[in-house]
Amino acid sequence: MSIAELQAYGYVGALGILVLISYAYIYHLYTKRKDADGHDYEEYGNLALKDDITDTPISAVSKK
Repeated sequence: MSIAELQAYGYVGALGILVLISYAYIYHLYTKRKDADGHDYEEYGNLALKDDITDTPISAVSKK
């Protein structure tokens, strides 16, 4: 086994590990959308697009 074959196996192994970590992170993002306080921050994604004065606010604010 030459050093080139060893590097190729290491590259494929590292690539596989990185792919698994990426899929696990994406799964985590889509299953845990809310934080500990119950806020869903995915609603804030359209904040820059829906910034007209007549648009409804994302979260209601009381006047108390």
